Amino acid sequence: MDKTLAWLWLADAVGSACPYARELLDLWPDPQALYEALRAGTEAPPWCLSDHAAQRLLDTTPFDFEERLDACLLCGIEVLTPDDPAYPARLRPLPDLPLVLYATGDTACLNGRRYVGMVGTRRPGAYGQQAAFDLSLALAQQGAVIVSGLADGLDSEGHRAAVQAGAPTIAFLGTGIDKTYPATNGALRRKIEAGGGAVCSEYPPGYPGKTKGTFLARNRLIAAQAEVLCVAEARLRSGTLNTVSHAERYGRPVLAVPGSIYSPLSQGTNELLRTGRAGVLCQASDVWQRLGDDAPAQEQELPGFSPQDVSADAQAVYACLGPEGRGIDALCAATGLPAGRVLAACTELELYGGAQALPGRRYTAR
Repeated sequence: MDKTLAWLWLADAVGSACPYARELLDLWPDPQALYEALRAGTEAPPWCLSDHAAQRLLDTTPFDFEERLDACLLCGIEVLTPDDPAYPARLRPLPDLPLVLYATGDTACLNGRRYVGMVGTRRPGAYGQQAAFDLSLALAQQGAVIVSGLADGLDSEGHRAAVQAGAPTIAFLGTGIDKTYPATNGALRRKIEAGGGAVCSEYPPGYPGKTKGTFLARNRLIAAQAEVLCVAEARLRSGTLNTVSHAERYGRPVLAVPGSIYSPLSQGTNELLRTGRAGVLCQASDVWQRLGDDAPAQEQELPGFSPQDVSADAQAVYACLGPEGRGIDALCAATGLPAGRVLAACTELELYGGAQALPGRRYTAR
């Protein structure tokens, strides 16, 4: 029997994100031996299994998964198991480690590198997009492997930056390994795979199950593979904060990009900073310091300010700024915008490097 079939049999029975997976492997490190013991009737199903999982082990055999293994081989999908040297070493100690991981691309990048998670909202603002891309680009250029989830928004920005840097990046999916979600990221996925990166999933090709909960389950793999988890922009209630919770559970440090106090998109990251759950992330060297390393290459400065990178309100306010400080009332009169929008625009310009705050709520162009 191909031992991979026994792993597929065991993984199918216990399901993804099984909280007792590590405990099960401590009892039975060889799933083929477990199958043979159950078949011979010399052992009962392990006591840590749920009733459903135990019955599933008795109702199926490893040979039921031959068609799945053949399909993976035909499609170029690697099947990684905890006893495989290519399996990510950072996932092995997890209490809820994947018993099987399906992968496409180059699995060599899953071990032996420095790993940085980059996550955030799926509907970011221009500030979050720029921060996620610039930070990921600098880190990838300096040798870090960016880890994320190939989702819309800031996940994609992290992967795109790594691809632009010509560096490998790792994407964990919440879907079957043969499906890209969203489908619009299909081209990005192909670039990841062609550029020495890897795409991984706990779910097999043709996965027939429901996807409710699968994306939250995959968040733990992003957190676990990362040595530092970076959050570029996030709302107070978001899947991003679920990833942060997993990072805390695994003892991974978290860094967050500070954002505008007026932006709902930054409420989550600012709350992480306010409560001490995350350290401040402003440049790539902040990550290397958490890793205990100096930046392996001279850090590139972030691009200079460009009005095209900010909102229409911020552009209108910027056009009214000069070397002399102007107050909120004067800017309201010059732009025709209410005070709240002018304040938000000034904060955005500060964050992007287009304005400098002076005492008395006055601002100059930078």
